[in-house]
Amino acid sequence: MGRRQTFFCSKTLQQFGTQTTIRSGRLVWLWVAVAASCTTAVLPVAAAQQSGNKPAPHAAGWEPLFDGITLGGWKPTVFGGDGEVAVEEGTIQIARGSDLTGITWSKPFPRQHYEIALEAQRVDGSDFFCGLTFPVGEDPCSLIVGGWGGGVVGLSSVDGLDAANNDTTVFRGFQKGRWYAITVRVTPDRIQCFIDNEKLVDQPLNDRRISIRDELIPSKPLGIATYATTARIQKLRWRKLDVPADGLLRQ
Repeated sequence: MGRRQTFFCSKTLQQFGTQTTIRSGRLVWLWVAVAASCTTAVLPVAAAQQSGNKPAPHAAGWEPLFDGITLGGWKPTVFGGDGEVAVEEGTIQIARGSDLTGITWSKPFPRQHYEIALEAQRVDGSDFFCGLTFPVGEDPCSLIVGGWGGGVVGLSSVDGLDAANNDTTVFRGFQKGRWYAITVRVTPDRIQCFIDNEKLVDQPLNDRRISIRDELIPSKPLGIATYATTARIQKLRWRKLDVPADGLLRQ
């Protein structure tokens, strides 16, 4: 058995409301249920043909956010009904809560021109196993992976609409026990999100309002949460994107 450190959060009363939304005469949760049931499907990853279709290689410039031994700058988030947060076998274990459990970064973190990357695994449960909240300038945003019954990927929120109800909504199947590589890239003009090197979100920011759901405010400015789901997190890291005087982004 690996080294284990255990942390507990105090309890406050707060519920993460479940939404059922009707879109085009069909219930969103029906589509989610179909996507979630296809957890063994192998989804093709489109070959990247254009610059920016894949996250920058994990090479020079990346700084670790987790050493595999202690939580370090991460603190258990106080949502209310929190599960256990522990470091075990080189990963952060986030146990199923009622309903949210997570960790929040307590040290300085950039607000623009950066990438953050991690690997996440759903151990148990059927809702999101990675709700990554991150800064976009002065505003927060959350990438939800595996939400609304297990299959929704998207940003919460864009123009007041959450990950199940805006233009970033994507449906995917996620297998329990499998690691997924997740990368978020933030620049002044867009948010890009990748899972296993496939770009699933490319959200322009001009004239768009970026925010988070109220339930995830305790995750600000940088945090990871799960919803009624046990997850493991590893290989947390970030890098600053180079922006020279000519203003052209270079990776």
